[in-house]
Amino acid sequence: MSGARVAWTVTVAALALVPAAAGAQTLPTSEDCRDCHLGLPDVRLSAPARSYEGDVHAAAGFGCLACHGTGGADRLDPAAGFLSAPLRGEIPGMCGRCHSDAAFMRQFDPGLRVDQVAEYWTSGHGERLRDFDDPGVATCTDCHVAHAIRPPDDPASSVYAANIVATCGRCHADPQHMAGRDIDTDQVGAYRSSVHGGLLFDDGDLSAPVCNDCHGNHGAAPPGVASVRNVCGQCHSVMADYFDQSGHAEIFNASDLAGCALCHGHHAVQPASDETLGERSVDVCLTCHTPPDTLGLEFERMQAVLDTLEMARQASLRVLEEAENMGMEVSQALFELGDVNNIQTRAHSAIHSFRVDPVREQVTAGLEITTRAEERGLEALGEHRFRRVGLGLSSVVIVLLIIGLLLRIRDLERAEEA
Repeated sequence: MSGARVAWTVTVAALALVPAAAGAQTLPTSEDCRDCHLGLPDVRLSAPARSYEGDVHAAAGFGCLACHGTGGADRLDPAAGFLSAPLRGEIPGMCGRCHSDAAFMRQFDPGLRVDQVAEYWTSGHGERLRDFDDPGVATCTDCHVAHAIRPPDDPASSVYAANIVATCGRCHADPQHMAGRDIDTDQVGAYRSSVHGGLLFDDGDLSAPVCNDCHGNHGAAPPGVASVRNVCGQCHSVMADYFDQSGHAEIFNASDLAGCALCHGHHAVQPASDETLGERSVDVCLTCHTPPDTLGLEFERMQAVLDTLEMARQASLRVLEEAENMGMEVSQALFELGDVNNIQTRAHSAIHSFRVDPVREQVTAGLEITTRAEERGLEALGEHRFRRVGLGLSSVVIVLLIIGLLLRIRDLERAEEA
């Protein structure tokens, strides 16, 4: 125990035993703690009392001594002692006094899990704290800011979806803090440049996956950690199903390959495109499927098939737009052509089967739609031409009739003059 910690414990214990003027024993309460600390010049001692006003525990009616007075009551218990600044190894146990007690927590939030502490001890953080007493490893108060804990749906909370990356990055993006731990510190920058980071930071999409969606919360380890597929598949379930059906899942696990991350990377996941499929054949497939095995070229074949559908879609769209610009009614055909976008999405999902046939099956369905759409567009253009020719002929007939009528009138006028 440090000298400062001993001094705090002795001081508070002494206060607990000082008799009042009238001779009765006076025990400090949580309100006494707050009143005194708010007036202290050292911001390290006054800031906690000030920020605690908005803490979820304060809202639930807990005072300072609920945590620091180890008896759990609002009045200091001399027999239980006083916990000033807990050692890092004591923090999980201190929080767990309440958060691991199902009967106690049911009074405040029946839906809140009570296995967080047990889960924490199974994590990389918990193991380093327990086995190596690592002073820099994260504990409860590193993620949930002590004295200023907010609900997860509060934008000011350190565990609000938009703030998770910064919370984890306080340690994991700090090379000095992570020194000696054999963990890269570029994850935050990589994530910000990724498709997931773009959704969160550029589009404000709070459903975009962040650190704890892949790595877990208190356990800080991916669910089904043996395969990244189990992590990505939580959101990308269709792709995961195709991957499982391909037979590659078992092979990847047996070969200790990273599954989805082998093609897409980890934190710096970029938007997929048809143009990169050929590159994947070289970078990924051909590492195992070497000639005369031709399966290593499946991605190139998929790219050709997908290009066929995209070219057909664009050609049909041009015809329909031309007809529409001429005033022809083709809205139904345009609406039906829009379904090709859904088919292309399904075809891209089928890429994860690692076979061209499931992709071709989807593309064939799409080509049937583009063919019908182009036919409708050509029919509309043909009808437009027919109308234009008919209008021209009608105009000629009308002009001839007018001329004939004028000639007849002139003949009648001459007959009357004679």
